[in-house]
Amino acid sequence: MKFIDRLEEWLISFLIALATLITCAAVFHRYLSGIALLQPMLLNINMAWAQELTIYLFVWMAKIGAAYGVRTGIHVGVDVLINQLATPVRNRFVLFGLLSGALFTAIIASLGAYFVWENGLAYSFYQLIGHDSGVYYEGPVTPDLEWPTWIVYSAIPLASLLMCFRFLQVAWVFSKTGELPEHDHGHVDGVDEQIAIGEAFEVAEEIEHGAAGKTGGRK
Repeated sequence: MKFIDRLEEWLISFLIALATLITCAAVFHRYLSGIALLQPMLLNINMAWAQELTIYLFVWMAKIGAAYGVRTGIHVGVDVLINQLATPVRNRFVLFGLLSGALFTAIIASLGAYFVWENGLAYSFYQLIGHDSGVYYEGPVTPDLEWPTWIVYSAIPLASLLMCFRFLQVAWVFSKTGELPEHDHGHVDGVDEQIAIGEAFEVAEEIEHGAAGKTGGRK
């Protein structure tokens, strides 16, 4: 599970960083192209694909981020009435909600996989292994990048399957421990450690000043 957790976090961070870099590069290219000295060089660089790729990166990031949200408990939920119920009844409602989420995302994953298969993945697969594609066609491509659209749409079945797994994971832990993942929106990773280090330095300085004072008094 640790490997999947780290891979999930790494992918989200990488997609956000890459989309940010591409957007910055496109903006700089657009405005610097207005400078006469740089125009001959920059106008030969085609950045028309930047917006399209950025959109695809954010789509993948959002889909994977939804699974991350299930694992960490950051999705918004209305549980005011459920929390007023007796614990056994509340637990049944919580489990029902988690399993419903797993069922829904499983359906989306299966329908998305069928759509991607029919949209060009089947043709690419049979071409790769050297077989006749039969009734399957090549499928459309994206406007600017001219990538097969099934690559972009693969975010739906893959991320939905990951989200389904996260729902089942949370449901399993809840059935055993009665605990749900909770996320402190005011917490920033690394801040507590920095505060602890700062407090340690303050205590060390107080001890040092106290020792210095005692030494000075004896003199």
